[in-house]
Amino acid sequence: MATDNRRRSRAGRSRPAGRDTAARADARRDTAARADAGRDTAPRADAAGTGGSGGPVGTDIELEVTNVAHGGVFVARHEGRVVFVSDAIPGERVRARISEARHGSFWRADTVEVLTPSEHRRPHVWSAASVDRDPADRAGGAEFGHIELGYQRSLKAIVISDALDRMAKLELAPIVEPAPGDEVPGDEVPAAAAAGEAHRDAATADQAPGLGWRTRVRLQVAEDGTVGPYAARSHRVIAVDDLPLATAAVAAAAPLRSSFPGARSVDVIGPSTGGEIVFPNEPARASASRPHIIRERVGEREFELDARGFWQVHHQAASVLTRAVQDAVDDASFDPAAANLDLYGGVGLLAAAVGDRFGRTTKITSVESAATATDFAARNLADWVGAAAVTDRVERYVARAAAQASGVERGRQRAATVVLDPPRSGAGKAVVGSLLALEPAQIVYVACDPVAFARDVALFAAGGYEVRALRAFDLFPHTHHVEVVARLTR
Repeated sequence: MATDNRRRSRAGRSRPAGRDTAARADARRDTAARADAGRDTAPRADAAGTGGSGGPVGTDIELEVTNVAHGGVFVARHEGRVVFVSDAIPGERVRARISEARHGSFWRADTVEVLTPSEHRRPHVWSAASVDRDPADRAGGAEFGHIELGYQRSLKAIVISDALDRMAKLELAPIVEPAPGDEVPGDEVPAAAAAGEAHRDAATADQAPGLGWRTRVRLQVAEDGTVGPYAARSHRVIAVDDLPLATAAVAAAAPLRSSFPGARSVDVIGPSTGGEIVFPNEPARASASRPHIIRERVGEREFELDARGFWQVHHQAASVLTRAVQDAVDDASFDPAAANLDLYGGVGLLAAAVGDRFGRTTKITSVESAATATDFAARNLADWVGAAAVTDRVERYVARAAAQASGVERGRQRAATVVLDPPRSGAGKAVVGSLLALEPAQIVYVACDPVAFARDVALFAAGGYEVRALRAFDLFPHTHHVEVVARLTR
């Protein structure tokens, strides 16, 4: 296994203090409920309601918080029932208000008072999301903002390792690496990361680590035109005075005191090449809007894309993932003439990473279902004579490639490197099954959801592919989100 992973004996950086064998056994018994906690995104019930099943919504209970769960919530028990509680930290005793009781296996609750605080608790980085506010009035989008930044990464490492343990039967404890400029004392940064851009750029030099990183912000619009984020697990718009996770330029451009009646949302975008953009999203114009071309710089290379299209949110993320993918590809297994693939390729960022690593004659096909993104990918990959961009659904493309390949093509498929960067839901059975049929030499998996990643890893393992290297990156500080890059081979 790669040296940037740690076995569970390295508990100091990987698990909260006091997480003993009994607590781990409890966590295994909570498997089904923990999975539900991550994927259930229904809005919270009204305080006076029952949560859909006669549960005591609105009741305050005292809880001992024992663990972290996927989805930015924490695990406690009340009279034997699992309770997923927000705004807490493992080891704390809190008073929490039940917000949902419609599931038979668990309840949800929000911390309203911290009775015994953790040593890792800090004043929330965003006052609009502080535990001092009523839960219904807390801005969403910074659910770890009350936790010391280094410990946030420890909790994210637990979520990754527990998901891999439960779903793929792998015992790995990855270090969650900070993005350049987000380092704090005590961070363990592998040598490969330390060799990168270990500095804060001029735009965020005066920001505390973990703040000032969002280059894209979507503000929701209430019926009266008020803009702001949604409250957590709600469609209620919260008016706010600041956006501490946004870059200084995006925060300055955000129209927090403006009104947008009739709009659904407002996007604020700050490209790395400058020139902030504010886009009101109006229902009648959404489908007819033409691309607004912007440029994003990664190292010495620039990428064109539609301002409304997908791009990495953290101002360092595109550079971090470019280097991570380049490092993950095993030289000995890479064949520049093989049928190399970049699946869910967007505008070609990771295909370009592979091309820059192995030269302009590298053959690689970027596959993406969004035609606008594919058009930009074709432009962005024009430097490589062997590069192509295809508009197609990934599951359809790989199924067809597996079913229709000639003998010569099968040989090129077996020699291939596949970069797999699926959406948050993961690649899934159909795509993994087709990739197993292609039998590529190596798969570099870029994941933004640890549970979906672990589920896919289990599918790959059933077909003989094992995780040979794994790194994790904190590209979403003060939230529960985390990025994983892994190499799988037979």
